[in-house]
Amino acid sequence: METPGSQSSLHRANLERVVRAVRLAGSLTQAEIARTTGLSAATVSNIVRELKDGGTVEVTPTSAGGRRARSVSLSGDAGIVIGVDFGHTHLRVAIGNLAHQVLAEESEPLDVDASSSQGFDRAEELVNRLIAATGVDRSKIAGVGVGVPGPIDVESGTLGSSAILPGWIGARPAEELRLRLGVPVHVDNDANLGALGELVWGSGKGVRDLAYIKVASGVGAGLVINGKIYRGPGGTAGEIGHITLDESGPVCRCGNRGCLETFASARYVLPLLQPGHGPDLTMEGVVRLARDGDPGCRRVIGDVGRHIGSGVANLCNLLNPSRVVLGGDLAEAGELVLGPIRESVSRYAIPSAARQLSVLPGALGGRAEVLGALALALSEMGDSTLLDGSSPAVAPAFT
Repeated sequence: METPGSQSSLHRANLERVVRAVRLAGSLTQAEIARTTGLSAATVSNIVRELKDGGTVEVTPTSAGGRRARSVSLSGDAGIVIGVDFGHTHLRVAIGNLAHQVLAEESEPLDVDASSSQGFDRAEELVNRLIAATGVDRSKIAGVGVGVPGPIDVESGTLGSSAILPGWIGARPAEELRLRLGVPVHVDNDANLGALGELVWGSGKGVRDLAYIKVASGVGAGLVINGKIYRGPGGTAGEIGHITLDESGPVCRCGNRGCLETFASARYVLPLLQPGHGPDLTMEGVVRLARDGDPGCRRVIGDVGRHIGSGVANLCNLLNPSRVVLGGDLAEAGELVLGPIRESVSRYAIPSAARQLSVLPGALGGRAEVLGALALALSEMGDSTLLDGSSPAVAPAFT
C-alpha cells in the first residue's frame, strides 16, 4: 500500500498528471507537458519513457519552433469515447479514441421538440450502428458526452426550461442513456459543448478565457473562464439570448420582452425574409443569399450582428474574455456578421475590454457541439485506470 507523501505515491501522482495533460490536449511535446504540469524536463522524459514502455502513450517525432521534438499522445487503443449532439433539427453522433482521433461520425434529421423518448431511441440506434460499423470493443468505452439545446439543472440532471424543450419536461438525459448504453454518460447544453469543442480543436485553442456564441433556433453562450467551462451553480450561465435589449420589444418564449433572442435567432429572423424568399427559407439559405449579394439578407444579417454585438459588449464589461467565437450557420456569413458585431462591441463595451477582444468565426462549423461532447467525455474519465490497465471509469468533473 502506498503511503501518502512517499516516493511511490509522488511518482504515481506525477504519472497521473502527465496522463491527464496529454488526455485533455490530445497531444503535447515533452516541453509542453513540462510547462503544463510544472514538472521538470528530466522528470517528464522519464515518465514518458515509462508510459511508452507500458503501452499507455505513443511518441512520434515532430518539430516545435523549428527544432526537433517528440509528440506524446495516448495510445489509440487505450479507450473509446462517444459524443451525442441533440440539435433542434438534427442528431449527430461521433466516436473517438483517447488520442483525439474521430473514428466515425454521422448525423440525421431529428425534431428535438418532439418527445424525449423518441430522441433517446434514435440516439441509441445511431450509437449502436456506429459501434458496429467501426468494430470497437464495447469494454473500451470510457464514457459518453451528450449535448442538448437547453440548460441542464446541475442538481437533478433534468432539462431546466420547459419553455425551450416542452417535449422533454422531466427528462434526465444522462440517466436515460446510461441505462440504455450501459456506460457512464455526461450531459451539458449545446453552447457549452460548442465552447469546449472550439477550445480543444478549433478557434479557441491556446485561449484561457472565451465566449462561444451559438445562434440557431435560440441564442446561447458557452463561457470558458481560466480554461474551464463556467456553468454557474444552477447550470444556466451563458443564457445571453435572454439579455433584454428592448423592454417594449417582441414577447420572447421565456416570457420576457425584447430579449436578444427575439432580434437574432432563426425563429424570429426568418419570418422577416420569407415573404420575399418563400416559406422554406433557412438560416443557411439566408447566409448563402447574403454572400451572393441579396440586399435584404445582407441587411438582416448586419442587424443581427449588431444585436449580438450588444450582448457581447455586456459580456466584455462583465467577464473581459480575450476571444469570442461565433458558431452556428450564421458564422458562415463571415465579415457580413462579424464586422457589425465588432462595431457594436467597440461602441458599447469598455474601451480596454474591447481592445483586448478578438471576434472569430468557429473553425468546426456544425461539428463543434458533437466534438465538444467527445471532449466532455474525455474530461470526465479517470487517469488511474489507464495506468492500471483496467476498464475506464469516471472521475469527478473539473471543467
